Amino acid sequence: MQVQEALRQVQERIGAACARAGMDGGICRKRAPEEVTLIAVSKTKPIPLLMEAYQAGIRDFGENKVQEIMWKYEEMPKDVRWHLIGHLQTNKVKYIVDKVAMIHSLDSLHLAEALEKECAKANRVMPVLVQVNIAGEETKFGIRPEETEELIRRAAGFPHIQIRGLMTVAPYVETPQENREVFSKLYKLFLDIKGKNIDNIIMNVLSMGMSGDYEVAIEEGATMVRIGTGIFGMRDYR
Repeated sequence: MQVQEALRQVQERIGAACARAGMDGGICRKRAPEEVTLIAVSKTKPIPLLMEAYQAGIRDFGENKVQEIMWKYEEMPKDVRWHLIGHLQTNKVKYIVDKVAMIHSLDSLHLAEALEKECAKANRVMPVLVQVNIAGEETKFGIRPEETEELIRRAAGFPHIQIRGLMTVAPYVETPQENREVFSKLYKLFLDIKGKNIDNIIMNVLSMGMSGDYEVAIEEGATMVRIGTGIFGMRDYR
């Protein structure tokens, strides 16, 4: 399937999921499709495929690795908004603070300190999301739900980073419905922290849902979905 047709189908499904949000007693209200940002996850994909998505109107691209952002940044048009969605090591922060629009994977005060230091040098304020390991998987990065608010309050004091919301990587499951509780829990944590009106915190982004479960994530409150195989096909890791 061509990228343009795959994107059309994904966007149709996003619209349908927005219409379903709030049904069946859920606490997330029905929303317009424009409230959900589609991030095309382009890791391991070649530039010609990314350009197909770009020419179809996509401007938000997600990458897992710093090195891949660095070379794709040079090859792609400069109005692309790059999202680092993978784990970020403190020693690699300096390479991307001038290249990414948002970092989705803040998971420690140590990383927040490194981001503050490098963003101050670059004279920019970096939008970040706190990655929460909501399902408690040992193999996944992310802070525990009960530690999330403390990290946010401590990071709120850094003038060169701004926490905009939460992110999670849900478990791999056989059916999307199995992750509904995971998404619902993160949405409730998001609302709880948002309701506390912490200074220097703008809680307006909830990044959750990937190719296999993004419709359920939208129904449960996602404002950003990260879709790779649903747009570009299966990845080639060779």
